[in-house]
Amino acid sequence: MNVQISVNAGICGFITKATANCEDGQLVDFVVDSPCEKIQALAKAIKEAGPVDAFQEISPAGESIILSKTREVLKGCCAGCVVPVALFKSMQVAAGLALPSDISISMANG
Repeated sequence: MNVQISVNAGICGFITKATANCEDGQLVDFVVDSPCEKIQALAKAIKEAGPVDAFQEISPAGESIILSKTREVLKGCCAGCVVPVALFKSMQVAAGLALPSDISISMANG
């Protein structure tokens, strides 16, 4: 299954578009298009690790490649970026491990 996402990362103004591709229900490849240099670096790091094994990603016994590469690449204020979570969710849907549904975060001064 192919899953397309569009993520507005917030105050930085960057909009990332990505496709998660999974043909066998387990191994997922990503195509990421982002104006953000850090997200470009994250996409490259994930791609260099090879196809993402969706079963390993959701296993409590294993280390998530997506999230470990995120910790390596996105430092400082970028550590709170929502794009990696969107990639993770799209991986789950592409592999048939979750149903497709929009996710959102709303903020207000309170």
